[in-house]
Amino acid sequence: MGRPPDERADGVVSVVLPAYNEADTIEHTVETTLRTLSSFLPAGSFEVIVAEDGCDDRTPELAEQMAAGDSRVRHFHSDDRLGRGGALEHAFAAADGDVLVYFDTDLATDMDHLEELVERVRSGESDVATGSRWMPGNVADRPAKRGVPSRGFNLLVRTFLQSSLRDHQCGFKAFSREVFDDLRGDVEDEHWFWDTEMLVRAQRAGYRVDEFPVRWTPKGDTKVDLVRDVFGMGSQILRTWWQLMVRPRITRRVSLAAGAVLTVLALLLMTQYLDFGAVVDEMRTADPVLVAVGTLVYVLSWPLRGIRYRDILAELGFHEKASFLTGAVFISQTGNLVFPARLGDFIRAYVVKARRGIPYPSGFASLAAERVFDLLTITTLAGIVLVGYTVTGQTAELARTVVGADGAGQVAVLVAGFVALVAILAVATIVASAQSDGNLAGSLVRRASSDSYAEFVAGIVEQFVGDLQAVAGTRRGFARVGVSSLVIWTLDVVTAMLVLAAFDPGLATVELVSVSFFAVSVGNLAKVLPLSPGGVGLYEGAFTLLVIGLTPVGYPVAIGAAVLDHAVKNLVTVVGGYGSMLGLNVSLTTAVEETREVRESRDGDPVELD
Repeated sequence: MGRPPDERADGVVSVVLPAYNEADTIEHTVETTLRTLSSFLPAGSFEVIVAEDGCDDRTPELAEQMAAGDSRVRHFHSDDRLGRGGALEHAFAAADGDVLVYFDTDLATDMDHLEELVERVRSGESDVATGSRWMPGNVADRPAKRGVPSRGFNLLVRTFLQSSLRDHQCGFKAFSREVFDDLRGDVEDEHWFWDTEMLVRAQRAGYRVDEFPVRWTPKGDTKVDLVRDVFGMGSQILRTWWQLMVRPRITRRVSLAAGAVLTVLALLLMTQYLDFGAVVDEMRTADPVLVAVGTLVYVLSWPLRGIRYRDILAELGFHEKASFLTGAVFISQTGNLVFPARLGDFIRAYVVKARRGIPYPSGFASLAAERVFDLLTITTLAGIVLVGYTVTGQTAELARTVVGADGAGQVAVLVAGFVALVAILAVATIVASAQSDGNLAGSLVRRASSDSYAEFVAGIVEQFVGDLQAVAGTRRGFARVGVSSLVIWTLDVVTAMLVLAAFDPGLATVELVSVSFFAVSVGNLAKVLPLSPGGVGLYEGAFTLLVIGLTPVGYPVAIGAAVLDHAVKNLVTVVGGYGSMLGLNVSLTTAVEETREVRESRDGDPVELD
């Protein structure tokens, strides 16, 4: 290990070589590095550290031999893959120097530039120095498959993170000990984005960061890795942008104002799909007592949603109060009314992570588990009623109605059928895979990429799938969450039944109950595909088509009941969502106000994607 800070000698230069399976080149790289450093630094003023990162070839053996034979060489070994950033950080922390340098072991950057890199920081001219392949007049000749992604990445970093540098990825950098010690706790990435984040944060902290042109020659056949370059780098840019550019500007006043604005926006968006004038007219003819009772029944279902979410999280090892989780569900469902593609679900994952420290993989897995049980429940309800219709001979009439219909109603019913099939297959797959020791999803990621970041992503995917299996794969969890899901959706159906009854449709009780269960179930299945915010339009189409196809109720009453039922449910959601935003101080755009850094509390969890 390195000497304590107060024992480090001034002017010592530590060069770290991050190495993963470099048996063919590591000896040449170390020899070239020692020779180059000796040409401009006095003896005893530098060291070369081989940061060997969980290699499975002869690199550890060769590095140990070199360290034993030359006091200027040190070998840091890791049994596990730390990632390039993790290996660099651990090696720099233990290094003896107050000038910390690293470059790629393939020596793609001409070593004639090493003296300039070192002296820029050693002399105090710069706090951070980095080579650049993209400075005017010195653009590196790179293959398109490497150059195009590199240019795109650097453009995104300059645009989103307001960096003044042209090249953030060049593996040829030097840091002062002061910069490293000051920023290492803020840098969260442990992989390919680590040095980019160091450069960005150093600029934000007011340190002098300089880049200079270098001669660079591509070595090897490095391929563009979609897992790392698209998912990995992109997510890290967004995470850093949020932390540096967005979150510092969020105040309580801004958060509450944004929540109010977006709630109004939700109502305005609803007017694009619902004719509120027609809704008001229909409400005038409906029995207000039955509508009020239906509304109350729907309100009562919300605490049950919080209890169900509490039970799902409990299966994953997280124990939270149902009142907080009810608020989180309210907020996410309000977000789904505003944003397309069910983006409100992401808001819920963010809320539980920031407020309660539940890691993102577990947050998304809990949401997926909730969706799975929702789909299973409403598919089961629809299937039971459909069997009854088949026995009574009404299925043929229903089929003729659907085939003869057009517009939103027919589309909604077809979508519902597709979603029901997918739901059944998904539940069967999850339950079956819970009995297996393997993890197909993680294996597929590893097959798509052999990069170290792919291993990182695979770990997150495996935790996600494992958490999902933990809920759906045990009898106790399946039964408990399944029963609560059945009660929740039964209350949803009862709400619609009371609203339909308020229009005095002239239906017998059995007919009213059966058509309500079937219409609501199919309507909610149609809402699953994010074709419109909150599924507005699809729900009304399916509900109306099924009511007029299975009963003598006319179109005006059917559409009026569908619109009023969905409007009541959405308004309850919006009111509850805004109240929860006030109570938890959360807005839909920022997801959470003044969040603190939350680290995972469970040992063995992968690093979070913020």
